[in-house]
Amino acid sequence: MSKSQFTLRQITVAGVVGALYAVLSYFAAIFGVAYGPVQFRFSEALCVLPFLFPATAPGLFVGCLVANLLSPYGALDIVFGSLATLLAAVLTMKCPNKWLAPLPPVLCNAGIVGAVIAFEETGFSAAFPAAFAYNAFTVGLGEAVVCYVLGGILLAILSRVRALRPMMAEGRGAGL
Repeated sequence: MSKSQFTLRQITVAGVVGALYAVLSYFAAIFGVAYGPVQFRFSEALCVLPFLFPATAPGLFVGCLVANLLSPYGALDIVFGSLATLLAAVLTMKCPNKWLAPLPPVLCNAGIVGAVIAFEETGFSAAFPAAFAYNAFTVGLGEAVVCYVLGGILLAILSRVRALRPMMAEGRGAGL
């Protein structure tokens, strides 16, 4: 089997992570914190997983796509919000250490989702730059809290689970 093919285990892990992302996003929606300029999606903590498990990236993308079906920002959020998560996952896989792993989701979501929300609020009017600055800041702040606090805890715990080490990216085990 070539390295470019996914194993059944990797596909299963990606599917479980995608489903978990969607469920956690819907759970956050119950509390009104999954969508909008102030977001604390608990599911975003999972966005650090590609640092340890690169196979989770497609699952995060699909999970975000499913979660964004309920977004009040419609097709723009479904497409660009989901692509922001995919881009963040790919960049997270390439992070050199665990301290930088939460940064791609923070930056990608702040920039891309911030722009989507600003556009939905103002179009490309003169108010767009101010709306973008506000939304990028608030989305980024919520993302930073979730990814660095919850995501950091997730990385610390999962990196120490011996049973998961065969699935981890090379050199990303307990020595974090």
